[in-house]
Amino acid sequence: MTLTLPPRVTDRAFARLAEIAEETGDIKALRVAVDGGGCSGFQYDIRLDDPTEDDMVLEKDGMKVLVDAVSLPFLSNAVIDFSQELIGARFVIENPNASSSCGCGVSFSM
Repeated sequence: MTLTLPPRVTDRAFARLAEIAEETGDIKALRVAVDGGGCSGFQYDIRLDDPTEDDMVLEKDGMKVLVDAVSLPFLSNAVIDFSQELIGARFVIENPNASSSCGCGVSFSM
């Protein structure tokens, strides 16, 4: 039996969520999900959302990151981070379960 470890959220990602809440005046959680599709077989769905009953909630300083039960095995031991580079700023997933990913960083295979 393989142990499913929850994903880890960096302080930088939680800080960006707090900035978004401050800018919008609305505290929303960050949902990180995995869907079928994309150019490599699976793709990440990252958006602001409200918690549902079956979500794993990762929380720090009132900011929340949500992972649904179906996506959790795909994100076992992954790192959810926020990256700010010349090409833009975005939430990124460092996923040790992905055998390959495409250049956009949104799609991956296992």
